[in-house]
Amino acid sequence: MGKFVVKETATGFKFDLKAGNGETIATSEVYASKAACLNGVNSVKANCVGEIEDQTVEPVVAVKHPKFEIYEDKAGEFRFRLKAKNGEIIATSEGYKAKTSCENGIASVKKNAPDAEVVEAE
Repeated sequence: MGKFVVKETATGFKFDLKAGNGETIATSEVYASKAACLNGVNSVKANCVGEIEDQTVEPVVAVKHPKFEIYEDKAGEFRFRLKAKNGEIIATSEGYKAKTSCENGIASVKKNAPDAEVVEAE
């Protein structure tokens, strides 16, 4: 089962969503407070049911928020970001060499996030 690991940084708080095997699936921005970070966790849990908008193909078929966006970064790797109902980015992925791996990352968020426990970083 997945878990959200909340940790304090030099400038605030962030979370990582980790799969059952401990791999990081998605990461948050840095929030000013722990409460705001926990709100971000709840937002991911609520919005991870969104559809996928693939921005690597033409034409891009727009999908309403909440949604996952697949895109190609400057290094040529595939990434996803999860956007909430208000359009704010609430979680992002690492870079993947293969688009299929990126799609598997989204599937992992959808599977792990809804019931993931929240723990403090050690």
